[in-house]
Amino acid sequence: MGFWKSLFSSADAPAASRTVSIAGETVQSSGDRGSQIVFSTDRDIDLYELEELCDAVGWSRRPLRKVRKAIQHSFLVVSMWEQRGTQRRLIGFSRATSDHAFNATIWDVVVHPDFQSRGLGKALMKYVIKKLRSEDISNITLFADPHVVDFYRRLGFMSDPEGIKGMFWYPD
Repeated sequence: MGFWKSLFSSADAPAASRTVSIAGETVQSSGDRGSQIVFSTDRDIDLYELEELCDAVGWSRRPLRKVRKAIQHSFLVVSMWEQRGTQRRLIGFSRATSDHAFNATIWDVVVHPDFQSRGLGKALMKYVIKKLRSEDISNITLFADPHVVDFYRRLGFMSDPEGIKGMFWYPD
């Protein structure tokens, strides 16, 4: 269990002049004392707001009916919000599918570019992993684009840990 313990240690938290604790992880704040970062597992997410978040990072658009279905059928849905008074803005999102016993796969990890490089992506991932582990899920996988592989490696994920090669089937 050393791997999981090291994943939740705060020794590698980013240095900042002002830090806040989110989901047990110390992260750099936005510098605006009038705002805070909040996590939610509520699935009632405005799909247009989620689409705007995905657009902000350059993801291709997906049909909203399919996004809604994916969220409904996910084991875990986590959204990350910037809260300012009574207003809130979706700044991060992730979800996971699972067999509800042993395995889960994390999907759709996204953090708005205005909030990247502040430790919030790391906090989001640690929150997702913590939630999955609290459900006794022990095998957590994800798929990563080449430009974010190092981010996930720093969180303890590894490529093909036992030399297993993933296989995929795509329609023609």
